[in-house]
Amino acid sequence: MFVSIVNTPRDYAWGSTTAIPELLGTPETGEPQAELWLGAHPGSPSRVLDPVLTGGAGDLAAWIAADPAAALGKGETLPFLLKILAAAHPLSLQAHPTLERAREGYERENAAGVPLEASNRNYKDALHKPEIIVALSPTFDALCGFRPLAEVREIVDLLVMIDGSQTAPRWELYGPMVHLLEDSLTEHETDAEVLKSVVEWLLGGGPEVEALIGHLVRTTEKALHPAHAHLTDPYTPSLETVVQLNEEYPGDPGIVISILLNRVRLTAGQALYLPAGNVHAYLRGVGVELMAASDNVLRGGLTPKHVDVPELLQVLDFDSLPVPFLSPTSPVPGLQLFQPDVNDFVLARIDVGDAVSSVAYPPRGAAIAICIDGSVTLSGGTGSITLGRGDSVFVTPQEGELTATGAGTVFLAAPGV
Repeated sequence: MFVSIVNTPRDYAWGSTTAIPELLGTPETGEPQAELWLGAHPGSPSRVLDPVLTGGAGDLAAWIAADPAAALGKGETLPFLLKILAAAHPLSLQAHPTLERAREGYERENAAGVPLEASNRNYKDALHKPEIIVALSPTFDALCGFRPLAEVREIVDLLVMIDGSQTAPRWELYGPMVHLLEDSLTEHETDAEVLKSVVEWLLGGGPEVEALIGHLVRTTEKALHPAHAHLTDPYTPSLETVVQLNEEYPGDPGIVISILLNRVRLTAGQALYLPAGNVHAYLRGVGVELMAASDNVLRGGLTPKHVDVPELLQVLDFDSLPVPFLSPTSPVPGLQLFQPDVNDFVLARIDVGDAVSSVAYPPRGAAIAICIDGSVTLSGGTGSITLGRGDSVFVTPQEGELTATGAGTVFLAAPGV
């Protein structure tokens, strides 16, 4: 069965007022449209356009709760949440827990009597939240994961040289951050331990941290003068991010943390995979986001919301790792599959048109599809539906293999196994 669904974009302050309407051909409201949620998450379940098809249920969450066998075939919950994300301003620095950490934290906070809606609640459910983002805009900027310490040292060395101050040792100019990065590293300390110490110190705040933030911003602004362009490459985007974040969140420790992280610019079609523990922040751009259906977020700055430093330090992965690009596979022309190493979801991009007249794909369970361009007809074992730009649909497992025809692009989310 094909069940047409809709939703109202979330109006988070960091969202774009125009990007989602321009992408999907929907009306502008004058307010930010940050995320369009497609799924059964209780925070914003997708609405059913024809409740006759769902036994009277008005949204996916209510239908699945009332008749999971009809909606899902097997299981009690939809394991993924599909989003269209449009960031005009930076999101908070954040990370997500492992499944084991989420279960332990959820039970701990329940036992402590912390209300689910409390602003200081870390764990809203007992699930992990791995996620992928596929860029739709020409560029999509993000911070993700800790960069090698050697690169951090190169950035600091560059700033010290451009600053030109020789009146004090470097650790006095840059505070304990540089002292920790260089002077206290011993054969018994790993890079991850050093980074954890730096982040813990920064998030602890205080006069030294405040002085460091101010000095870093002033020196970075100096470094971005055209006269230093030959020196700042390839770190210019990281330095520009420092200035941008200071404009958005003046005095926030996340400004300094940003230079510890990989600065990434995706082009349209490229993807990132953010597993548990990977600290990240989307800065600007439009993308398709797919994640496990959880709302567990540990924040680390660039936000007025609750930041639980001890819990965040337990969740973060401080290892310096390569940028987590996720390359798709293409089993047949017109089909790309973005599948990370989790069972919760897989994202299919289907492109049909003159070069590819049809694409067949068998989702492993209930699926959700959205058309972002043109017109695409999805046909299954019992029916079919034509999606125009901006249309979305829930597909029950009884349809089996789906065949896409027409001329356009569809993203389809389904269980990973």
